[in-house]
Amino acid sequence: MVKISKNSLLKRAEAQFVSGDYRQSLQSYGLLLKDYPELGEAKVGVYLSDLGMESEDDAQALFDYYQVIKEEKENAVEIIDNIIHTLDNSKNSLQQLLVDPMREAEFEDGIRYADFMKLVDSRGDFKQAFEDIMFSTKVVITNKNEFIDFVKHLADEGFRDMALNYLDAASSAFGDDQEIYALYHSIKGEEK
Repeated sequence: MVKISKNSLLKRAEAQFVSGDYRQSLQSYGLLLKDYPELGEAKVGVYLSDLGMESEDDAQALFDYYQVIKEEKENAVEIIDNIIHTLDNSKNSLQQLLVDPMREAEFEDGIRYADFMKLVDSRGDFKQAFEDIMFSTKVVITNKNEFIDFVKHLADEGFRDMALNYLDAASSAFGDDQEIYALYHSIKGEEK
């Protein structure tokens, strides 16, 4: 079996990455790491290809940054690794806040979404119930379905800017979730 040269495989992997084919670039970088386990560019390529499957914009921005610093700094691989590690930790922390319903501190000054919806039912109007609590109590959302329902209600009741702000703030928690993406564009399209 003919072995492809390191530089050829690296160029192919970079081209796949730049074109947005993150699965293929991940495979190509993986092949490089198999033969050259200490190759820093392949390590970064694996990290960024994996990130690209979740967040294309973040991956492309970090790739561009890496291209700039790799010529100037000896520890460019370590810098990118630290940035990715920080992004992962931030994302995991946000997801845990959204998903873990047993955290007592969250409920101290808040109302669970299910309880808020009971308040909406008793008042008969989402907008009125939300306006009554919006400055004094936070609505605690514990899962994606509650988040989507809440944002839809906000948009439908005239709080479009607030709904878009919630979607922007939570974008890293949901990555490339198509349902969240479609909701964002649906609400954004209604502004026109």
